[in-house]
Amino acid sequence: MTEYTTVSIPKDLADRVEETIEGTSFSSTSDLVRFLLRSIVIKHQQEGQLTEAEFSEIADQLRDLGYLE
Repeated sequence: MTEYTTVSIPKDLADRVEETIEGTSFSSTSDLVRFLLRSIVIKHQQEGQLTEAEFSEIADQLRDLGYLE
């Protein structure tokens, strides 16, 4: 059985995420967050370590999508 934990994000961000995922294959904010975190972790594991530039690029992409402020 998979165990879960809770991650808190501001309500206004959660509302923006809900609007963003409408019409996508993501059924919830949790689905999207799991996808994004899994993508970052997989990239890290494949490359051994994220450089500061790679981390910044990911953060910029998330910011452009409205997930980070």
